[in-house]
Amino acid sequence: MLNIRDLSVYYGDAQALDRVALDVGAGEVVALVGANGAGKTSLIRTVAGILKPRGGSIEFDGQPIAGLDSHRVCDLGVGQVAEGRQVFPSMRVLENLQVGAMLPRARAQAALTLERVFALYPRLKERAGQLAGTLSGGEQQMLAIGRCLMGAPRLVMFDEPSLGLSPALVAEVFETIRQLHAQGMTILLVEQNVAASLRLADRAYVLENGSIVLEGSGAQLLDDPRVREAYLGL
Repeated sequence: MLNIRDLSVYYGDAQALDRVALDVGAGEVVALVGANGAGKTSLIRTVAGILKPRGGSIEFDGQPIAGLDSHRVCDLGVGQVAEGRQVFPSMRVLENLQVGAMLPRARAQAALTLERVFALYPRLKERAGQLAGTLSGGEQQMLAIGRCLMGAPRLVMFDEPSLGLSPALVAEVFETIRQLHAQGMTILLVEQNVAASLRLADRAYVLENGSIVLEGSGAQLLDDPRVREAYLGL
């Protein structure tokens, strides 16, 4: 579904990604792990159309998308749950969700998708009229995920979804990802919790200093001594 080849991205003269190659097949959960500053968010932002690559290719369902504007990438079916949640604090919960369904392909099925989001997160339905800025951190993360789903994505990219959450809420986020996967959603997961990510992932990549240095199944990387030493403290 998502195929990346020789992707190079720069911030000015500083290189963030160096000829990265990565694949996400339909229905897979693929984890991208690495230290802070390795380039994980840069990859997510480039796929989403927020950053423009200097070299390489990105294809979604065989269609080149590298360099497309973000709204066009989203309308093709690529959704992003951004790091830090980024809800609209002065808008109500329902209004935040409705923003996620602004594009034509999502608007046509917005009512049905809203029912699915409320079934996934009943608390959002209970707080539909509440200002998003008054929600707890965990509820805001639910809202960020729900808003992404309102865009009717076929691929969801999660960027550090557990950041700043309590252990109980982290478990809830991972349970949501499991449920979406069980429903057939394709997922690219960037997450600081390496062990939990690899347990969940069908396949995974390790990114260091802008380059892919390891890849394999989630179970293989979880048992890899290099991963265990560098990221799991074992």
